[in-house]
Amino acid sequence: MLSGVIFDFDGVIVDSHPVHVQAWKSFLLSHGKGVGDAEISFLQEGAKREEILHHFLGDLTPEQVRLYGDEKDKLFQARASEVKLIRGFLKFLDQIDAGGLPSAVATSGSRRRVEQALEAFNLRDRFRAVVTGDDVALGKPDPALFLLAAQALHVDPDRILVCEDAIAGVMAAKTAGMKCLAIAAQGRESLLNEAGADLVVEDFEQTSLDEARRLFTQAPSQINI
Repeated sequence: MLSGVIFDFDGVIVDSHPVHVQAWKSFLLSHGKGVGDAEISFLQEGAKREEILHHFLGDLTPEQVRLYGDEKDKLFQARASEVKLIRGFLKFLDQIDAGGLPSAVATSGSRRRVEQALEAFNLRDRFRAVVTGDDVALGKPDPALFLLAAQALHVDPDRILVCEDAIAGVMAAKTAGMKCLAIAAQGRESLLNEAGADLVVEDFEQTSLDEARRLFTQAPSQINI
């Protein structure tokens, strides 16, 4: 039985990937590291900020990670007004609230940025817990983020639906023993299916809480829309 829902943030609650890509490109270029679209696609796979910095810039001290992270966040905030909610998200969240289900956010993003965005959209009070990359040693596909969120919701993992858009996030949800609804933008359906998503849709307009509930009452299978 479905008893709780966990949402990733970027690409699931907010359509923020284009702004992130431009912020990272600007940051890396300012540090002598020009990157193309193929290289920067790494950003969509749910890595922590520290992991992204090490990926592109190599070994860094904890102080460099903090300073560089702040620098990138300032570039993101300069364009934060361009960030919009994922289509259908509010309607889906309303269904969850009406169904009496607790929900949480579990994201590899930094707490400061995620909390600021949730407040800007008047969403912070809609979630029982917010777990971020600041709270775990390892990012996705390690399941720690989702397991911490499950503990905060006081719900067993096998009764939780995770909403994700990244391959690593889907893998983390399945490793945690949770069902996974994947939001597949830009033709990523097959990739998320291969990662193990239980249900794949383009956005929340293409599904409902009733459909999510059915994932918990049927034999294991993949449903593609």
